[in-house]
Amino acid sequence: MHAFVYHGPGEGHWESVEDPKIEHPADALVRIEAATVCVGDLHVLRGDIGGVKPGTVLGHEAVGEIMEVGPEVHAVVPGDEVILSSISACGQCLQCREGAYGQCTQGGGWLLGHEVNGTQAEFVRVPFADHSTHKLPYTLDRSTAVLFSEVLPAAFELGVRNGKVRPGAVVVVVGAGPVGLAALVVAGIFTPARVVAVDLSPRRLEIATGLGADAAELPGRLIAELSEGPGADVVIEAAGSPDSFTLCTRAVRSGGHIANIGMHDSSVTLHLENLWRKNVTISTGQVDTASTHWLLETLTPTHMERLSRLITGTLGFARTSDAYEALTTAVDTGALRTVLQPM
Repeated sequence: MHAFVYHGPGEGHWESVEDPKIEHPADALVRIEAATVCVGDLHVLRGDIGGVKPGTVLGHEAVGEIMEVGPEVHAVVPGDEVILSSISACGQCLQCREGAYGQCTQGGGWLLGHEVNGTQAEFVRVPFADHSTHKLPYTLDRSTAVLFSEVLPAAFELGVRNGKVRPGAVVVVVGAGPVGLAALVVAGIFTPARVVAVDLSPRRLEIATGLGADAAELPGRLIAELSEGPGADVVIEAAGSPDSFTLCTRAVRSGGHIANIGMHDSSVTLHLENLWRKNVTISTGQVDTASTHWLLETLTPTHMERLSRLITGTLGFARTSDAYEALTTAVDTGALRTVLQPM
């Protein structure tokens, strides 16, 4: 088969590799029908995340068809179309039983494209398939379904749920990339009074408005008004930069929540000289994907239509490197998610 293989910092190529095979009784083999590239993959390719060995196939988000299963797999069978979770869960340890799949102590966690070969390939071996795959609803197209691998669970678990979004809340989303925009859409389930998007890309702000944001602006006047006024009940950090986190600390009200989703690759200053008396709760974490089933059942066709707009490009598998390039220029171009498909 062919796959996008990591060969060291900045070096990745679409090339021929050995076909995967069942290695453990709980494995499944999946033929990839749609995959994507996220910021985490970009960090891996750049060498920012340790522990990824040269020769590893990248990628951890995909939709595909079950081709073969191990003897301990009972939830799916060959021929099923499934969404692959970005996080693999053994389903047995205490952390998994509590829904903290990202903290699995029995060999799970972030495996695909990190510790084992990933999804930017024609085929992939999926560990712990019973707890790490979800049958694809027949009404859901594959491109939108890829968002359920990580984007939507991250938006809900780390942003909306950790941030305690509730009816009547004022919510600010800092960073209108795919996860930030997904948080904007999912927050609407809980009927906040106002949802505001902040980003540096005018194109992304246009998209945020189309997805239901009550306001979408560049950093500046809006943040100043929030910091000088009552402030926001919930501020979701979805950009992953020191400046974006500082904006969050300025926009949040006393007693409010800052929910960090963004993946930070540089030091961030915690301005306790300003925060110590505000009684602010700050949450961080890695996505667990324990909410995927709930999201599949809860999101309506209207939500799905809006979320489908996060897909701004489609490329063949052989052009995976172009999808990485599109991600590096996304702030300037307004690109969101590129879906990779066999062509």
